[in-house]
Amino acid sequence: MTPVLPNATARRLFLSRHLLADTPKTDLAGLIDALGFVQLDSVNTLARAHDLTLWARRPAYRPKALEHHLAQDRGVFEHWTHDASVIPIATFPHWRLRFARDEARLIDRWKQWHSHEFEDRFESVLKRISDHGECTSGELAAGETRGKTGWWDWHPSKTALEYLWRTGQISVVRRDGFRKVYDLTERVIPAQYLNARHHPEATIDWACAGALDRLGFATAGELVAFWGLITPDEGKVWAKAALAGGRIIEVDVQNTDGTLRRSFAWPGLMDEPVPDVSNRVRLLSPFDPALRDRNRAERLFGFHYRIEIFVPEPQRKYGYYVFPVLEGDQMIGRIDVKAERTKVGSNPPYLSVRAFWPEVGVVMGQRRTARLMAEPDRVAQLAGCERVEVAEGWMQ
Repeated sequence: MTPVLPNATARRLFLSRHLLADTPKTDLAGLIDALGFVQLDSVNTLARAHDLTLWARRPAYRPKALEHHLAQDRGVFEHWTHDASVIPIATFPHWRLRFARDEARLIDRWKQWHSHEFEDRFESVLKRISDHGECTSGELAAGETRGKTGWWDWHPSKTALEYLWRTGQISVVRRDGFRKVYDLTERVIPAQYLNARHHPEATIDWACAGALDRLGFATAGELVAFWGLITPDEGKVWAKAALAGGRIIEVDVQNTDGTLRRSFAWPGLMDEPVPDVSNRVRLLSPFDPALRDRNRAERLFGFHYRIEIFVPEPQRKYGYYVFPVLEGDQMIGRIDVKAERTKVGSNPPYLSVRAFWPEVGVVMGQRRTARLMAEPDRVAQLAGCERVEVAEGWMQ
């Protein structure tokens, strides 16, 4: 008989795997390694998504630490998972599988999106970087024009630059502001990782096992989606072989609605003690690893969240960029907060709390409200704000 993992236990195990059960006793490198990667995003309504993700787990974190970890320590490299992310440098050799696959896949795909022959620029872009060192896309743009159908219509050298990055020929040295600065990969990635190679089967095994470590329990599709590195068929074959060999087991994970979802887990999962979870209220990034898979979050927590940046304002249910709010092992609502950063020489920046929408069934008593309001006070320092202002009628 397939063992059943109760919903309350599943939530706590999941949050523990994502370092949201308490404050982890680890440094920045250990934090990123435990998460697997941290998604980057440029929106700075409050703080950039990657900074908020790391801060939510380690309140002592400051953005300069990640910048140093990428540009100086070389403890991480920047590349693509399901989106642009910082990834532990030790995993770089596994990304060669993606480099090789993208080399063929992106040529055909990007030809459909761009009107110019960007592949003609590969040699000149590589020579420019080889001869003159690191550069940004803006430095290659002189004399080039872009199309008029959207931001994907980069100028030809920009497209070539992005392609060379996606296929591993150049790497991100650092970010200036939020602009990527590139150099040849052999001048960026430390030799022990640059020169290491893995057979594709080894990378597939690493990807599936690493995803299961970090998710706790997952379907084959969820294992594949975690890194965005292998194909659905490869994930299915791995799971079938691992199950047949007794390496993993099947469990039925209970959802909030009582239904069961057949998943895979390591054999010891059912014997693990149920983690204690702090009742601290945490404001999470919309791109937090615990919420990246929106459907999984909805099944486990009963929390339906969709970012509304690209939704026309009259059609938004909540707001441009509202933040999920976690208390203990429960998603209790979403909050609209914004760092009001004025021009230099005028009033100091402040944090504006505009609205909070509790989830259905969540009662906002005095203690819970006090715990909620302690979080803007904490995050204000990360956002560079000197005070917090709360709008009248903010509790919806």
